[in-house]
Amino acid sequence: MKFRPFVAVVRRILETMNVTASLQDMTPAEVRAALGAGEVLLVDVREPAEFAAERIHGAVNFPLTTFDAASLMATLDPARVVLQCGSGKRSGMAAAQCQQAGFAVNRHLGGGIGAWKAAGLPVISINAATGAVRDAR
Repeated sequence: MKFRPFVAVVRRILETMNVTASLQDMTPAEVRAALGAGEVLLVDVREPAEFAAERIHGAVNFPLTTFDAASLMATLDPARVVLQCGSGKRSGMAAAQCQQAGFAVNRHLGGGIGAWKAAGLPVISINAATGAVRDAR
């Protein structure tokens, strides 16, 4: 009886691991090409302040802290969704939530916006000193 909460936690961890194993890492180049062709919707699950500071052109913000897979998928085709965060961890967590809610969201930007920038791809950012928007497309 006293092990029931522990078993529930272990079961949840294993479910997340199975979802993560089925998560497809897309490269920055693949995501950029798919965005350019209009084939995907990039959903950034970082917090609003992170999104405001810098983001990938064309991404929409749906923060993990308020993430509701059913609300998101009510208007989107799960097959078009690619999730993205700072490094890939939170997008994996969002994918797990989608899959546990019955939505086949199984792609994310591997390495997140960090990998995007490391690949030399452009971001929209805010100059902290002036407040000016920099959009290097």
